[in-house]
Amino acid sequence: MTWPPRSLFARRADSEKPRRKWTLRSLLCRVLPLYLLYFVLGATLPFLSPPTVSDSFRAAWDPAVFEQVGSTDRAALVTDNQDALDVRLRMIGEAEERIILSSFDIRDCDSGRDIFAALLLAADRGVQIQILWDGVSGLLRGGSPIFRALGRLPNVEIRFYNAPNLLLPWTVNGRMHDKYLLIDDRLLLLGGRNTFDLFLGDYVPDALKSHDQDVLVYNTAAGTEQSGAHTVLTQVEAYFQSVWESPYSRTALDRPPLFPGKTDRAEAELRTRYAALAAADPTLFDPIPLDYAALTLPVEHVELLSNPTGIMSKEPWVWWQLMALMGRAEERVFLQTPYAVLNEPMYQALEGLAARGVPFDLQLNSVAVGDNIMASSDYVHNKQRLLETGVTVWEWFGDYSSHGKSALIDDMAVVGSYNLDMRSTYLDTELMLVFHGGDFSRALEEYLLSTQDHALQALPQGGYVPKEGVEVLPVTGAKAWLFPITSVVFQLIRYLL
Repeated sequence: MTWPPRSLFARRADSEKPRRKWTLRSLLCRVLPLYLLYFVLGATLPFLSPPTVSDSFRAAWDPAVFEQVGSTDRAALVTDNQDALDVRLRMIGEAEERIILSSFDIRDCDSGRDIFAALLLAADRGVQIQILWDGVSGLLRGGSPIFRALGRLPNVEIRFYNAPNLLLPWTVNGRMHDKYLLIDDRLLLLGGRNTFDLFLGDYVPDALKSHDQDVLVYNTAAGTEQSGAHTVLTQVEAYFQSVWESPYSRTALDRPPLFPGKTDRAEAELRTRYAALAAADPTLFDPIPLDYAALTLPVEHVELLSNPTGIMSKEPWVWWQLMALMGRAEERVFLQTPYAVLNEPMYQALEGLAARGVPFDLQLNSVAVGDNIMASSDYVHNKQRLLETGVTVWEWFGDYSSHGKSALIDDMAVVGSYNLDMRSTYLDTELMLVFHGGDFSRALEEYLLSTQDHALQALPQGGYVPKEGVEVLPVTGAKAWLFPITSVVFQLIRYLL
């Protein structure tokens, strides 16, 4: 007998399984779950532990800067959506040399087409145009031919800030939340409005709109040797250049389209739209500049607050400076924000401010009115913790959602893009203008007091302080069944909200 027996080989051969044939479907079934896990972890874990403000930043900060005098700027508050669109069109129409538009969200809609029609005609005049657009929004919205109609022009450049790379999931969170329009060395419009119909014009029903604020800043020294010496426009332009030239900002929408017909038609439509706008309201594009001195109020000084411009977790420069300024208040603090999503250090900072005894009022959307489901969900879960800080919390029950971000600190007025949430504090680029001078502060105070007519004070024990004419609106529709779920689930990622 030989060894091994033939029967053993036969059994082994019989027991061998056929080789698996790999198909595209089987590969996807194995690879896709691994990629999704990688993406989720890569988009969340790097942001779990937010940084604090460095000792060097604290040491360099000087509160006396905010109380300087001698500014050449004047300012006006823009609160109406139609006025907000009209002033943008007017500013663009008056540009002679340079236009800078920076926006978190630009859309192909009626107001967006109005603005891009005005930009197209400005480009025809030889004005140099730079458009800085948040990368996520740009990738989602930038495919419209109306944007390519401008991007292909030699004196127009569009750049996306941090267009996300899906192979590098941590790139999806660093957003550019800035919103401003800079015209030559003369005019600045900065605030919380995005560039589409919910914020600009009267193209959508009131129920879909957002209340918001911009500040129009007029540099009275424009065109003189002292043009840039005592104006906040110089600070904003320097900030813009730092973002524009950063490695995270890249030119987009400049390549000739494969089928140019759509882009050509879009350009023709923009020209037709411009003609219709000019015919309907000739004052929008009047070649004689507006008397901005008559439309604005004097200010003693304007200072720009900004966050770092990298794409990872940021030192909370804007938040820290606002808290530092509020900590010096002697008479009052009023903070208006659409949302309130805070971590424990932020809650403790509010507790410290409230403990000083200076009245501190905070106004935010009620969850019935607010249009941000994620932020409202967090407020449902953490409302009691906010009330425990000792800050007087007012909930807005107005006709539609408030998107305003502003503050009063004694006679200082603050307006910009910063929300009281962890995303604005640690993740996004943000801008706020701080105005020193009583006239503009009183104008903002008058506006905020008018919004308080539609707000109710929330009580720690539950409920609200009654106010004649203001009704507690119920949570209805999808919110009614979503909030019990989302208010819990979103706690896992609230540091990204």
